Amino acid sequence: MNLYPLVVDLDGTLIHTDMLHESALRVLRDSPLYTLHIPYWLSRGKAALKQNLANRSDFDPSSLPYNKELLEWLRQQKALGRKLVLCTASDLSIATAISEHLGVFDEVMASDGVRNLAGKHKAELLVQCFGHAGFDYAGNSNADLAVWQQAHKAVVVNASDALIKKASAYCEVERVFPSPALEFKVWRRVFRVHQWLKNLLLFVPILAAHQLTNPDIWLELILAFFSFSLCASSVYIANDLLDLESDRQHPRKCKRPFASGLVPAWMGVVLAPVLLFSSLALARHVGEAFFSWLLFYFALTCAYSWMLKRVMLIDCLTLAMLYTLRIVAGAAAVEMSLSFWLLAFSVFLFLSLAFVKRYAELEVQLLHGKQKAHGRGYYTSDASLLQTMGITSGYAAVLVLALYLNSDAILKLYRTPEWVWGAVPIMLFWVSWMWMQAHRGKMHDDPLVFAVKDKASLLSGVAFSIVLAIGTLGWPW
Repeated sequence: MNLYPLVVDLDGTLIHTDMLHESALRVLRDSPLYTLHIPYWLSRGKAALKQNLANRSDFDPSSLPYNKELLEWLRQQKALGRKLVLCTASDLSIATAISEHLGVFDEVMASDGVRNLAGKHKAELLVQCFGHAGFDYAGNSNADLAVWQQAHKAVVVNASDALIKKASAYCEVERVFPSPALEFKVWRRVFRVHQWLKNLLLFVPILAAHQLTNPDIWLELILAFFSFSLCASSVYIANDLLDLESDRQHPRKCKRPFASGLVPAWMGVVLAPVLLFSSLALARHVGEAFFSWLLFYFALTCAYSWMLKRVMLIDCLTLAMLYTLRIVAGAAAVEMSLSFWLLAFSVFLFLSLAFVKRYAELEVQLLHGKQKAHGRGYYTSDASLLQTMGITSGYAAVLVLALYLNSDAILKLYRTPEWVWGAVPIMLFWVSWMWMQAHRGKMHDDPLVFAVKDKASLLSGVAFSIVLAIGTLGWPW
């Protein structure tokens, strides 16, 4: 049996991502000033750009989203005695590291800083090495058509039906590895629509001021809600792109669309600014004060994504501020002042939830035998201390609530204020319950998402609403 050498492309074929895009994102995250050199590097050629980006960014080849079905097939071909060649337009240093990690390739061909090994350049090199129709080639894009024109057989990976048809016009298609479908639920995960629930905090000021029945403020708050949601989605996408390697080392976050390679990084780079500009356009309609708070929220979130989330304790304080900013922005949208009580309660409560989030992440890392959370400033041994600080913060929030219920302000807002005291034990139970679930390893990475799905939390929310309603309207009997 005559087995032709099998030449395999890297980007979009062997891995569900593009190493040029990932290198650029890592440089943007770790050394943002170097991004100013990109036009100069590109002026020297695409190969020079790839080499410079690769030299300034480290990556872990074990964490990349490999095409598992293709990789298994390659191992079978290797076992049959077939020669496997990794031939890619990515830089040689990247291709070599990946080849050494996988241990299935006999040879590596890649861009070397001078020649960009793509399209016709790749085809010319392969013909020079193996002769016309002397090799089979696995690829995924239109740039690979020039290679298939010189190949014996084609292996088409992650490609459209149109590309498969074009490839079959040049040579026999030996095998097709279909691309995963980008269904609606995938885009819902990209936008993290479930996280929009956090933006309901914009409505807290009118709830606290008993203005829910005022129709004049609802339009502004609805526009503000969608403005904040689009801004948040933009930030989530940017955060996912900058945190690819950390997400891939997390047992649950590795399944996110960008980390898994289900959605290419370049789509996120396009989507993030589009969502941001749409958000700012809506914010302009709401008002200048809301627009200013939205810009501050965006700036603080960017600072968190780039730097603050890697700084111990500062990351949790920032998360608490980001939650509280939603309440502040909601008040600004309807030109309403906020009380000290509401702000203090919010800061302590959300600080507790931020500690829950970090504690849950550390517990997961500890179960996987790791001593440090990747991309964070914590060791797994810090979990018990975070637990103590988080519980303390939660109980401090309840104390602020109790002091507020004993203030003169409560008499002006509630018809039967004695009923509102029922909110105190309800909050004590919920804070304790959340930490108990985190201690037992049942907590989601995001405590608010967990709360929405948790029956005890939902019942607590219902009970809290009932005592507030009775306190406001009075006992009906």
